[in-house]
Amino acid sequence: MAEPTKYLEKSWKQRTDDSRQKALKAIEELKRMGEPVNFSTVQKKSGVSKHYLYEHDDIRSIIESARSEEAGRASAWHKKYDRTSKSKDVLISAKDKRIAKLEEENRQLRHELNTLRRLLYEKK
Repeated sequence: MAEPTKYLEKSWKQRTDDSRQKALKAIEELKRMGEPVNFSTVQKKSGVSKHYLYEHDDIRSIIESARSEEAGRASAWHKKYDRTSKSKDVLISAKDKRIAKLEEENRQLRHELNTLRRLLYEKK
């Protein structure tokens, strides 16, 4: 009677090992492609159940660490590129001053151009 159980246990172990390899391969592929690594994406990519991913601590920890790493990168990006409303107001104010200066310079150059045209016309 021990014979059939032996073969079943061997089959279960083989399926578990295959599922583990599929999950690890999917995680690596998702990382390489720059796609988000979470339980749903790994489940879709590998074809193993979410229950399997949650149940096995080693795979679960790999997914959670990859997910937190991605969150850290997104947070750093937001810190770099997000601006508070006060910093935006300062930036807008600086740009307004620059525009006013350029408009004044443009007005002066037009005035000089018209003066030179008038002098040129008077010489003819």
